[in-house]
Amino acid sequence: MTTQSIPQPKIAANDKWLEARKTLLAHEKELTKHYDRVSAERRRLPMVKIEKAYTFDGPEGKVSLKDLFDNRRQLIVYHFMFDPTWDKGCDGCTGYVDALGDLSMLKERDTSFVLISRAPLAKLEAYKALKGWDRPWYSSFGSDFNYDFKVTMDERVAPVEYNYRSQPGGKGEEHGLSVFFQPSDDPGGDIFHTYSTYARGTESLTDAYSLLDTTPYGRQEDWEDSPSGWPQKPTYG
Repeated sequence: MTTQSIPQPKIAANDKWLEARKTLLAHEKELTKHYDRVSAERRRLPMVKIEKAYTFDGPEGKVSLKDLFDNRRQLIVYHFMFDPTWDKGCDGCTGYVDALGDLSMLKERDTSFVLISRAPLAKLEAYKALKGWDRPWYSSFGSDFNYDFKVTMDERVAPVEYNYRSQPGGKGEEHGLSVFFQPSDDPGGDIFHTYSTYARGTESLTDAYSLLDTTPYGRQEDWEDSPSGWPQKPTYG
């Protein structure tokens, strides 16, 4: 009888482990500081005015993009891959929603979070019930929304412009995340697109802090490097 050895970390004395751990710690701190710099740069991105009047299907009927803000300043949209011809949602996007933590902090910081897919609402509602989710989920079926934000790739969008993956029976659906901003409380005020990311850019955006880092106002804490006048308060204040 033979046993097959599985590769594993090297064994070291505690002092050698501590030396290696301190080296890694320095690199981890460098990474954290670089992440903060990138987030600060993201908060300084310009924004683009939304010119189209998008309409979505939701549990309460037809809603606009402005309705999805739910009277908050910022809106985060996760583009969940669900082609109208599919019977269930993308496995990867399903894993993403399963991994989402407590997002109540978003509301406290003037930010809403929703899922949007191109499949008809009835399919979204059935899959949502199957998974036991309570995340707000809307259908963009029949609108240009998915096309305009580069998460549906068919004959209307040249595939060479973006990397994407297809599923059997689909037309090149992609997952992604987009952020929108409304500067005014005016019900007729303008809406702006501030940020989008795709593919691996979304894989760690499953907690409130990382999601806030994609928005113009960020975490809104006083240690952040944000433009003058941005809303900020002490982290534990």
